This record gives sequence, structure tokens and C-alpha cells, in this order.
Amino acid sequence: MPFELHIALRYLLARRRQAFISVISLVSIVGVAVGVMALVVALALMTGLQGELRDRILGATAHVFVFKRSGLSDYKAEVAKLRAIPHVKGAAPAIFGKALVSTVAGNEAFISLKGIDVALEPTVTEIAKAITAGKLADLDSHSEDTPDGIFLGKDVAAQLAVNVGDIIKMQTPQGTLSPMGMMFAPHRLRVAGTFYLGFYEYDSSYGFVSLPVAERLLNRSQPEVIEMIVDDIMQAPGVAAAITTTLGPDYFAQDWTTMNQSLFSALWLEKMAISITIGLIVMVAALNIVASLVLLVMEKSADIAILKTMGASGRSVMFVFMLQGLIIGLLGTLAGAVSGVGLSWVLDRYRLIRVPGDVYQVSYVPFTLLPLDITVVVVLAVLICFIATIYPSRQAARLKPVDALRYG
Repeated sequence: MPFELHIALRYLLARRRQAFISVISLVSIVGVAVGVMALVVALALMTGLQGELRDRILGATAHVFVFKRSGLSDYKAEVAKLRAIPHVKGAAPAIFGKALVSTVAGNEAFISLKGIDVALEPTVTEIAKAITAGKLADLDSHSEDTPDGIFLGKDVAAQLAVNVGDIIKMQTPQGTLSPMGMMFAPHRLRVAGTFYLGFYEYDSSYGFVSLPVAERLLNRSQPEVIEMIVDDIMQAPGVAAAITTTLGPDYFAQDWTTMNQSLFSALWLEKMAISITIGLIVMVAALNIVASLVLLVMEKSADIAILKTMGASGRSVMFVFMLQGLIIGLLGTLAGAVSGVGLSWVLDRYRLIRVPGDVYQVSYVPFTLLPLDITVVVVLAVLICFIATIYPSRQAARLKPVDALRYG
């Protein structure tokens, strides 16, 4: 063992009369540990919230939305062309609109209406996995005796107090063209099922109908958009840009990063602000390391003088106190990182922090740890602790043996 490390450990562990300095060192370790733990938990919280929101959004919607200026007159041919583009896994047409639904009991709700191709929709969203009652194929079943079907979000169905098989009335702003002109009479629809995507915006305000039904209800002659998913969500911007290049200027596309840019930019900014704020705890702990080492240098001035008279260089003396500060920083950082990882795992595993879904779009706070985040926290914490050792270590190295022995 190098003698610098041996002396640093001896000063750190074998103190009898320097109880006050020992307490300050312990406080420094605890301070670094608390700061690192808080920073790890905060990063896990923000990363988990970003990931959960992204997964919920992409589970309910597509990765890329494709529009055609001249219209999608033959959407099946368009879907085939789009699926031939690299990285595209699925494509499906859609029609969007607004509607007011009501029940016999007088309950009412405004909903976003989405017309889908029942066969293609499960290739771009998780609607098939999210069904809580009924079967998606029932949207295509039609007879003169039974009204057209609609799938409602679980929260919408609860608001309307309806179950599978109940009849609701729907009125759209477009109305229906008839021999007597535009009619705004309500349409009767049968609740064919309910779904729960885990994304409050969809569960509380969306209803799905088949594409032909949406065309009649919203007075459309063709789908207005084709939704696509890709094999890697980070490839979505590139795929969106390739659509215009590959298929011509008549096509234009938007990807999920563009459509949700403000949301994820705000989350990223919040993550950075929280990290900087909590990171100040580590800096405060580093000041305790400075105080601890300064007091130790003052206490050990005679020892430093003896070491120098025995041939120890100023560089070796500086290393002694740097190593002591680094040991304090490493112990605190290790304890904080382990505590932060453990606490984050417990909070995420048992979903201990619940939040209102109508505000945060998720029902609980997820915690996700990224190896890069943990590495950055550990490296920065150790670096801050190392910087804190420079001043007192240099003061110890500059100490003159004669002055130390005369006044020590």
C-alpha cells in the first residue's frame, strides 16, 4: 500500500482526540450520500415519467401520420405503398371528428370520434389489447335490426353509465345529407365494447367506430389520414422525411416527436432544472469536505512537518489529503447511489406514489433508471468531491516544516 494512502486511512479511521473532525467527516459522507440519492431518485422519476407518457401516447396513437393533398381515394393501395418503405411495420387509415353523445337517462359527453379499419387498426395501435369488454370485430357487424356499433373509452362509458349492448344517441356538427337538405338528427349507436389504453385523454374522451360509419356520421367520402408505426420509434422522423422524398410532394407527414414536441421539451427542461437544484446538495456536502480537511491540516501541522523532514515531498503530502477527501466522496457517492437505486426500485415496483390521471395522464409515478444517468451522477459527484480537496491539500503541501514545528 502506498504510504500516502496508508496515512490517509489512518487519519480517517484512527482518530482519538479529533472527535470533532471525525463528526464533520461523517457529516460530509452523509451529505454526499443524501445528495447523490436524491439526484438518482429525481432522475429516475423524470426519466420514468417521460418514458411512461411516451409509451402511453404511442400505445394510443401512431408513430407517423401521413396526409395526401389530393385525397386518399384508395386507402388500401396507399397503405400498401407506405408499408413498402423501410422501417414501417404497419399502416391504417383513420377519420377524426367531434361528437356529442347522450343516453336515455340524460347523461351527456363530448367525445373525439375516430373511424378505423377494424382489420388494420390493431397493426398501428394497441386497441386490440386494450379491450375490456366486447370484441373489436363487432364494429363491422351490421344489420337492419341493430344499430351500428361504437367502442367507448372506459372513463367515457363510466361517465355515461352505459354497458355493452346499451343504445346511445350521437350528434355531429356535420349532420347528414338527405333529400330535405342537411339534417342534424341524432344517430342511434350500440355500445359494442369498451377499452382502457391507460392514457387518460383517450380513455376519457374517445370513441371508435368503423370507417364506413365514420364517413356517414362525419359526412366524409374517404379517410383523411393514414397512421403508421415503425420498428424503432427513434426512426420515426427519418421515415416521415422519407415519405415525401419517396412518394412525391403530394404526400406530407408528421411524426410523434413533432406532434408532442412541446410536452417532451417541457419534461426535459424540468428534468434538467430538478437535477441542477438537487445537485446543489452535493456541492454543500463538498464544502463540508473542505472544512474537514482544513481543520485536519491545522491539527496535523506537526505531523506534516515531520513527514517533510523525513523526506516526504510536498506532492506526497498533497496526495495524502486528496486521498482522504476522495475516500469521503467515494463512500458517500457509493452509499447514495446504492440507496437511490434501491429506493427507486421499491417506489416503481410497488407503485407507492399515486397521482391524479386527469392531470398527469398516468395513474402512478414510474421510476426508470438509465445506466447513463447513474454514471453521470456518480462521476460528477466524485469530481466535485475531488475539486473540494484541492485547496486544503495545496495548503498542506505548502506548509513549511520550520514554521509548523515552531508554532505547532
